[in-house]
Amino acid sequence: MLTVLLLLWPVAAALLLHFFKGRAARVPALGAALVELVLAAYAAFTFNANHTGQFSYNLNWIPSAGIQFAVGMDGLSLLLVLLTAFLVPIILLAAFRRNFENEGVFYALVLFMQTGLIGVFTAQDAFLFYFMWEVALIPIYFLAGVWGGVNRAKVTFKFFLYTIVGSLFMLAGFVYLYFQTGASADGLAAHNSSLASFYSLNLPAATQMWLFWLIFAAFAVKMPIFPFHTWQPDTYTEAPAPATMLLSGIMLKMGIYGCMRWLLPVVPLGVDYWQNLVLILAIIGIIYGAIIAIRQQDVKRLIAYSSLSHVGLMIAGVFSLTQIGLQGASIQMLAHGVNVVGMFFIADAIERRTGTRNIADLGGLTRQAPVLTVCFLVLLLGTVALPLTNGFVGEFLLLEGVFEYNAWMGAVAGVTIILGAVYLLRMFQRVMLGPDSSFTATFTDLTGAELALLVPLIVLVFWIGLFPGTFLHLSEGSVMNILNEVVKR
Repeated sequence: MLTVLLLLWPVAAALLLHFFKGRAARVPALGAALVELVLAAYAAFTFNANHTGQFSYNLNWIPSAGIQFAVGMDGLSLLLVLLTAFLVPIILLAAFRRNFENEGVFYALVLFMQTGLIGVFTAQDAFLFYFMWEVALIPIYFLAGVWGGVNRAKVTFKFFLYTIVGSLFMLAGFVYLYFQTGASADGLAAHNSSLASFYSLNLPAATQMWLFWLIFAAFAVKMPIFPFHTWQPDTYTEAPAPATMLLSGIMLKMGIYGCMRWLLPVVPLGVDYWQNLVLILAIIGIIYGAIIAIRQQDVKRLIAYSSLSHVGLMIAGVFSLTQIGLQGASIQMLAHGVNVVGMFFIADAIERRTGTRNIADLGGLTRQAPVLTVCFLVLLLGTVALPLTNGFVGEFLLLEGVFEYNAWMGAVAGVTIILGAVYLLRMFQRVMLGPDSSFTATFTDLTGAELALLVPLIVLVFWIGLFPGTFLHLSEGSVMNILNEVVKR
């Protein structure tokens, strides 16, 4: 029942928030998110890494169709549930830095989205997975569309169009797989949509080749992978900072998780056939995202393209089909979530103080803000994968996995570390250490509340970097099970 409680608690809190007006909604929203974090931490402490699915719950949701409300967690699911529960309170605290119209609705949507995200990471039934996938989309559409920037309507519509079309392709793939399954466990339906039933299917190679693209379409858009990425930079830039943090810190992990949980084991022959193409697209995304980031003058847009580049490496690691590559993707999802949320918060803090995100207009900020400078530098070094930081562990494992698959691809993918250092360190130098700007004299350092928000992120930068086994041990069994499902068929 713990997984069900993790799902239902944010929904209940979101419904109650409608009774709070204005700033009064802040404390109950944060309180609800902290309770969710405690529940996720309890799940982590009681989790047995030597067993597979735990905290399972099954309910005959639509018995006549063989569809179940089936949820549970293995190590991979738990990592992402922890990431979600950890980041949502931080994102809410970041939102407190600004005033939003109808704050009760704003924070309710954040909590409602948290349910969709955790539902995606814990669903053990294909149609429940699809349902939660769409549940997570609805709140972010309104968060970006109502509280976003000047071009929010056009940008949000493009994002919604991309994601909904991709989702419909995935639904079509799931419907086809559903009709290939046998009767439900209770015998009430001729077919069922359980994850285990999808894993047990033995479809012809020709079928898997086209089915691969139906399922992969939704994941390709959500991550995103080149060339399905065009919605991402605009949406990240126009969305309010908390929505951008949700999109980059947690939501894009839905696509990577979906590939690992639903794509590789269900259509392994299709994956094998298209593996090279996906790896090439991922590596193009790595280089393309980095090169475009070098040319950006908007801090937030630069971080968006940086995220695209880093996600490309995670996709390449997953499709290397190596244990070390999948392990690297698992821990890099955590590291990227921590780093990118911190980076977007820093960008928002600078914009709130200066009214601009234009790199050319900034400079010399470190003179008045040494604490901000240190926090910014730590998060930036984690992003560029400096040894002993969180980004190094994941990127090293990912590159080793890609190199194990193909040495040339591994070498090209490794360019991301060099290019990442170029655009991020240059941005830091110009914004924080460059010649004094018109904002230097009046710029203020981090407040105590802002520092308290960044400290947990910085702790994780070093915790994951120095003690990666804490997290790799959780996902190891899940990764091996996924690879075993791929190999045996």
